[in-house]
Amino acid sequence: MAAVFLVTLYEYSPLFYITVVFVCFLVTSGLVLGWFGLGVPVILRNSEETESSTRVLKKRMRQVKNPFGLEIPHPATASVTKGVTLTPDCLEDCILTCYWGCSVQKLHEALQKHAYCFRIKTPQALEDALYSEYLYRQQYFIKKNDKEEKYCQLPEDAQVVDFGPVPRARYPLVALLTLADEEDREIYDIISMVAVIHIPDGSYRLSCRVLYQYLLLAQGQYHDLKQLFMSANSTAPSSSDMSPGVRSTDRSLLEKAGLAEEPELHEENSKDCVVCQNGTVNWVLLPCRHACLCDGCIKYFQQCPMCRQFVQESFPLCSKKEQDEDEPTHILQDVLPG
Repeated sequence: MAAVFLVTLYEYSPLFYITVVFVCFLVTSGLVLGWFGLGVPVILRNSEETESSTRVLKKRMRQVKNPFGLEIPHPATASVTKGVTLTPDCLEDCILTCYWGCSVQKLHEALQKHAYCFRIKTPQALEDALYSEYLYRQQYFIKKNDKEEKYCQLPEDAQVVDFGPVPRARYPLVALLTLADEEDREIYDIISMVAVIHIPDGSYRLSCRVLYQYLLLAQGQYHDLKQLFMSANSTAPSSSDMSPGVRSTDRSLLEKAGLAEEPELHEENSKDCVVCQNGTVNWVLLPCRHACLCDGCIKYFQQCPMCRQFVQESFPLCSKKEQDEDEPTHILQDVLPG
């Protein structure tokens, strides 16, 4: 039909025919090149200069101060028979309570009770929720900003050398951090922290590490504290320092437990955006949890540039106001010698 129309038009007036074809060419070129701003897919423009047509949802975040910190300073020497060293770092006076051989089922029931029944803000509250389903308990008083190492070990008469094959009915070690003073519990939104720690034993040689961390809020919610993944050079010992055999063994054990680690990524500058290599990394992408984009590049991506997973939500590490407050300090550091 279109061909018959064009032939008829040419026979009627060749000049008019050429004009119509030229106008159609201009209109088509304008649509392809995006001259008219109609949201037509752009195919000839650099992808880095094109904003994503579908906006990624910006997750609304609320800044909450966490008074609790817990580290394992010597994971290589930890074992069920030799014990483990923990280093708490708290903003207020706290109580560290360690439960060896804590029941997995009872612990998660206790977390549900915190949400629906009563608040776990003291060691006694957690013990009531656990119904004494643990093998041994140790408790330490932690002074404010005191980073003294605390040594935790099962007694010899416990005669425990392992906690059985995976999946296990008991966690090797559960550490509870609670605020010591009642007044402090009224100040902080986060009133306690539960850390599930793996300790290597005879049947499961995965190296010592924190498996889960739960932050318990005064309002009844609890949140699983997740690690963010970003390119960084670290001076701390990493899995890259281990032998290939140890790394592969650890990874296979993690995969069996459903806790496979994110591969380590190394870049020359941990603060640089992985796309433009110029802006400061400020945006975390969900659900992959990669912190890899700056404020300028976040609007161009619907997929994570590191793992290619589709981005459902994102949130900034710091607000624009906080960045503006930090900028004069950074400039001063660059100007001052040394």
